[in-house]
Amino acid sequence: MKLIRFGPPGRERPGVQLADGSRRDVSGFGSDYDEAFFAGGGLRHLATWLETGDTHPVPAGERLGPPIARPSKIVCIGLNYRDHAAETGAAIPAEPVIFFKASTALCGPNDPLVIPRGATKVDWEVELAVVVGSVCRYVSREDASARIAGYALHNDYSERGFQLERGGQWSKGKSADTFAPLGPFLATTDEVGDAQALGMWLTVNGEMRQRSSTGQMIFDAPTLVSYVSQFMTLLPGDVISTGTPAGVGLGIKPEPVFLRAGDVVALGIDRLGESRQEVVAPR
Repeated sequence: MKLIRFGPPGRERPGVQLADGSRRDVSGFGSDYDEAFFAGGGLRHLATWLETGDTHPVPAGERLGPPIARPSKIVCIGLNYRDHAAETGAAIPAEPVIFFKASTALCGPNDPLVIPRGATKVDWEVELAVVVGSVCRYVSREDASARIAGYALHNDYSERGFQLERGGQWSKGKSADTFAPLGPFLATTDEVGDAQALGMWLTVNGEMRQRSSTGQMIFDAPTLVSYVSQFMTLLPGDVISTGTPAGVGLGIKPEPVFLRAGDVVALGIDRLGESRQEVVAPR
């Protein structure tokens, strides 16, 4: 299945995207795509309900929200592509680098990117996001695949000045409102197949900036789920964003390139759709 949520920010309703690309409102199912949904076998129950349930078309032009309700946490993985580590001058990590993105950064896939106050170095990062399907504590890599509900397209926006020049943790440069556009949909694992063989790309104002494949990841999705679960409990609906390939603005030579109001960022991952964000000035 492909899960969507649609409607005004904060009032999204659940839906599904069918194989022909049409979208159906499944509010009659009675559950949003939140922790309780995933923990209670919601994917299985929804699939059964869809066989006879009363669905309605999603109106054309309706805003898409993030395909899951706000998760308890967004865990991000840094330097997980060899070429990205090289372009930033960092060593290949021996273990996954973990940081957090505030869940309040979550927004719809085509919502505007709002530059934070005082920001001058806003950067882009196309990433594969893993959505956790069940409680994970000390999960083995062998068991981790079964704990994944699905995958989604994510743009892990960063303010590099806040991240790298203000001391402390990376999270302060990752957590501004609108810095986590997710979607257009969550694709269940059966829709995606091999998550380590997906092409990915990102453009800025029509110019290709990132083009790679999830096959270039240093640590694959099951490894990351297992690894993170050794340090914290992952709850159903939690997100792990798995890192970005080379081509970020910070790595452009001879001078880094960062986003300005009016720029347009577009991105996509095979089988996970595409998204688009227009950059707007601070509110």
